[in-house]
Parts: sequence; structure tokens; C-alpha cells
Amino acid sequence: MGMHNMTTKPIFLLPLLLIISTYTISASNTSLNIQLFDKTTLNGSLHDLLDTSLGETLAQAQNAHQLISNMNLSSFNDDRAKTAWNDCRYLYQDAIDQLNRSIASINNRLDVQTWLSAVMANQETCQNGFLDFGLPPLSSQSFYLHLTNANMSKFLSNALAINKAISSTSSSAKENRNPRLLANDFPQWVSTGDRILLQSSGNPGKAADIVVAQDGSGSYKNISEGLVKAATMSGTKRIVMYVKRGIYKENVVVDKYLKNLMLIGDGIDATIVTGSNNVQNGYSTFGSATFSGHGNGLIVRGMTFENTAGAEKHQAVAVLSTGDNSVFYQCSFKGYQDTLYVHSNRQFYRDCDIYGTVDFIFGDAVAVIQNCNIYLRQPMPKQKNTITAQGRTNPDANSGIVVHRSRVTAAPGEAPVENYLGRPWQLYSRTVFIMCIIDDLIAPAGWLEWEGDFALTTLYYGEYMNTGGGADTSGRVKWPGFHIIASAGEAAEFSVQNFLAGDRKV
Repeated sequence: MGMHNMTTKPIFLLPLLLIISTYTISASNTSLNIQLFDKTTLNGSLHDLLDTSLGETLAQAQNAHQLISNMNLSSFNDDRAKTAWNDCRYLYQDAIDQLNRSIASINNRLDVQTWLSAVMANQETCQNGFLDFGLPPLSSQSFYLHLTNANMSKFLSNALAINKAISSTSSSAKENRNPRLLANDFPQWVSTGDRILLQSSGNPGKAADIVVAQDGSGSYKNISEGLVKAATMSGTKRIVMYVKRGIYKENVVVDKYLKNLMLIGDGIDATIVTGSNNVQNGYSTFGSATFSGHGNGLIVRGMTFENTAGAEKHQAVAVLSTGDNSVFYQCSFKGYQDTLYVHSNRQFYRDCDIYGTVDFIFGDAVAVIQNCNIYLRQPMPKQKNTITAQGRTNPDANSGIVVHRSRVTAAPGEAPVENYLGRPWQLYSRTVFIMCIIDDLIAPAGWLEWEGDFALTTLYYGEYMNTGGGADTSGRVKWPGFHIIASAGEAAEFSVQNFLAGDRKV
């Protein structure tokens, strides 16, 4: 992530004062005045407005993608600019796909809120690519593209607010505040069959459709070749790829159109995927990942992913995840700054090891990290370690990072000095630590400012029933956005079942 990125989206344009009889939604150069008389009229009006906002957002995304695609990148003298523009082209295509999916699934409110939040993350990531390299942002390249992007932001903010308003009128969409939900559990969208595969102690090769092995005992010697084969099999069926023990020196990309893939390794530090791409060497943060998982329904078990660029190279991602309903189970993520990029959509991490220094769990996904070991490493001189940097830019987005029943400690053999639970990358940054063991290496203040008083009143940072030498909240920051969560019922809003809500299969 950019070290000094404080860009923010416009404040959402739909007032959520549903008890008032009239409100205005602004979009482009028009205003729509809707009279709200009762719940039926309200829902009908909001549905019509949501349809309009989604349609206009899609049109603007298509326009932006077309403008970017028509650019003559060969005319750029700076390869870094080409890299940033190529990221934008991918991200706007993905935005189009997410919006089409939202329109086709308009009655699945929680799903739509997730996918619209992902579109907003894509917009922000496009801008971040330029900031990574200290280049002029997208908005300065073309006035028409800037106008298109601004209009898209307005309609997208409207759509997020309207969909949230519709959801709030439905009792079925409200959180279950049963404190028992704070138990360890997989998301409900992980099927029984997938759970069996994840937790099986048998030979992974028996269930595998594809076997990758460096020693020649499989069908392919590297993971990327196996993914080419998997792409020919992609459909509704779960595709299982077994990656035997070994060190795979490759940058792996699971394409967004390759859905329902399961990768099974031989365990942490047995099956290792390693790379060293980083921003200092000309890769964007988004493009630096050793492993990029874009396909919906991706499940990974028993693998280590590392970026060996080192602390001095700054942003260097080990794993980037954008696919909806993704699961990483018994995996290890090793890096320094920006190790694990939880970019967008719903993600679940269980029984994993996560190593890093600065902002090493970051992004704008709906992410739950459960029963994991979070290892703080030695940073560069004068650097402060921050575990999380959550990137929510809109209060109606449903994204956030939940760290649940995990352990925060120093990496073996290392003694990092000044460490914090997180800092606000964006205006509505949201992160909670629930029932974790936090060692005394965490500073008493707990959380660190990004710059000055930026986001301190708009963020949501929470702690609940944590233990250990670093869990004492008496010396915590006094920011308006920081919360010592008072009850199990309130904490249950961030449980796996509630925060990762939605049982739609991908």
C-alpha cells in the first residue's frame, strides 16, 4: 500500500433518514425527490432508485474502462506508468463484472453490498498504483476520465447507501447478537464437502484432479502450468489441485474466471511458493504479490507464501486475495511491509501464521482472521510496526478486518520494539480484535495515527475480551472512533456468521 495515501471518496449522497417523508439523491447533474409514505412505498421507491444507480454506475465503469483500454501505453516513457494503467484496466473490468453480478442478484442484499464495496476498493486501488510510484494520479491524466470516475463514485455511493437502506428495513438482514456465535467456526458458505477436504488427514492426491510436483511425480512441475489445465476444467465443480512439497519459485496468479479451485499443499514450510517482487523494483503494490487469488470460491490449505524482498524494499506482498468467499486454512504468509493484502470481497483465514512489520495485514475486504498466529518482525531503523491498515473509504461499505481468537507475538528470535494493532489507511478504517492473546510487545496506546488527526473520528477500532500483557486497555488511545466493546452481544456483530454473512454459492 502507498505509504502516504490519504485519498478519500466523496461523502455518500443518500441521507439515511428513513423516518423523514422526503429526501433527495444527487447524481451527476440531476436530483431525484422521492416522497416516502409507508414501508411499501419506501421499498418500491428505493428499489427503483437502486436500479437507476446500479445502471448508471455500470455505464460509468464501462466508459472508464473503454477510455483506459484505448490509451496508447507504448507512448509512455515510464514503465511504472504503464504498470499503473494496466492495473487500472484490470480493476475496471473487474468492477464491470462485479456490477453485472450485483444487477443479476439484486435481491441478495448482503451479497450486493459486498460486491459494491469491492467496486469501491477497485477504484481506490487504481489510484493507489500511481501513488506507489509518486506519479500524477489517474484524475490528472484526462479530464474526461476524471469526470467519468467522479460520476461513477457518486452513483456507486448512492447504490451502497440505498442497498443498505433497503437491507435495514428487513428484519432478516439484522445481525444475530447471540454471543455463542463467537465460537470458532467456518463461514456457512463453506460446504460440508469442502470442510471434509480441508480437515482430512488422508493422502491429498486421492481427491486431486491435478497433481503438481517438482520431482516429476505429478502431471506438472510448477503451479502456473497446473492452473492452465485447471482453467480448461473450470465450472461449478470444485477443482482440487495437490501441490507436493517443494520450493516453487514463481509468481502465481489464480485468474478471476477460474472459480471453485482448491489448492492443497503438504503443510506449512513444506509446500512453499516464493517471490520477491516489490514497489522499489517497479511493481505496484497490487502487482507485487507472490500469489494472487482472484477466483471466487478459492480455498487453500497447507501452503507457505513468502515475499523475500525484505524490509528495505517497503511494499512487497506475499498474498493478494480478491475472490469472494475465499478460505486460507493452515497456511503461512511471510513478508515485511504489506505481507497479506486482503483486497476485497469476503475472506476467511483459519489456523494460519502471518509475519510482517508495517501494515502487514491490509486492504478493504470483509475479512475474518481466526485462530491465527500474528508474528511481528524486526522493522527498519526508526520504523514502527503496525499489524493492520484497513482501507474502507465509505461508511456504507461492509468491509473491515476482524481478528478473532488469535495470538499476537514476536516472530521467533526477533524483538521488535514499537508495535501497534493498526493505523487508519482510509477515512472509515474498521478493525476489531476479539478474544485474542496479545503479548506485551504492543504499545499501551494500542493504535497509531496515520497522520495528524486524519480519520480519528470516523474510524471504528474495537477490542473485546483480549488477554495477555499487551491487552490492557487503560492506556489506549482516546480517539472518538476507538471502542472498548462492552458486551458479547455487541462483539457478536463481528462473528464469522454475521460479518461474513451470505450463503450464496459462487
